[in-house]
Amino acid sequence: MIKNVLTDIGGVAVYGVISICLFFLVFISALLWAFLLKKPFLKTMSSLPLSDEPPTSVESGDKIHE
Repeated sequence: MIKNVLTDIGGVAVYGVISICLFFLVFISALLWAFLLKKPFLKTMSSLPLSDEPPTSVESGDKIHE
């Protein structure tokens, strides 16, 4: 039944193409964001769960909210 409904709707194939394009756009954006993070920021954030004191070396421009 669902197959018959989808075949009767005109232009439904466009939604599949749009959804694939949006998926790849979000995926590529997430990859770029992850690769463009700076090493000192990653080191600070990776040691954060293990330390009892607040981080002292945070990049300039980043603010710590408590």
